[in-house]
Amino acid sequence: MAHHEVLLIKPVDGLGAEGDQVKVRAGYARNYLLPQKFAVALTQSNRKQVDALKKRRVSRESEELAGAQALAAQIAKVSIAFAVKTGEGGKLFGAITSADLHQKLTDAGVVIEKKKIHLHTPIKTLGKHEVKIKLHAEVSVEVSFDVVSENPIVEAGAAEAPKKEIDPYAEHTKMAANAARAAEKAAKRSRK
Repeated sequence: MAHHEVLLIKPVDGLGAEGDQVKVRAGYARNYLLPQKFAVALTQSNRKQVDALKKRRVSRESEELAGAQALAAQIAKVSIAFAVKTGEGGKLFGAITSADLHQKLTDAGVVIEKKKIHLHTPIKTLGKHEVKIKLHAEVSVEVSFDVVSENPIVEAGAAEAPKKEIDPYAEHTKMAANAARAAEKAAKRSRK
């Protein structure tokens, strides 16, 4: 396979940041990186641009770090609670997902990408939970939230109704009643 060495002029996820010299397949460079202006072919004259790109990269990364630290401070001040419907014994109907957390944070005025919320499995229990939000390679914040029931919790077996006597022929009685109704409807249609 043919490879080309290119100089990245914009950050590319999974490949590198501006100023990096990377070796990529020829087709990837020719069909994507070069036409989209993410990279330029590496030549002697382009090597001089490396220093300027590295300076720009350092300033961009410091701005991103400062922004992430400010956002982490903002997130730390937010308190989140979910009121959910529950069934017997406090069992949740549904689950709390990262999309729900993202919506609550957005409602609180915190603007982040949903993919930065690292909730490994949906929350299906009541109580206090924590989730990690990774804002930057060096900045992550733990957010705690409460999941509470919006209706009173009835313990399983605590409020059981007295057991009814089971009619073994109930199914047959129900089927006979349905058949009688169907026959009556057919008779009415034929009279019309």
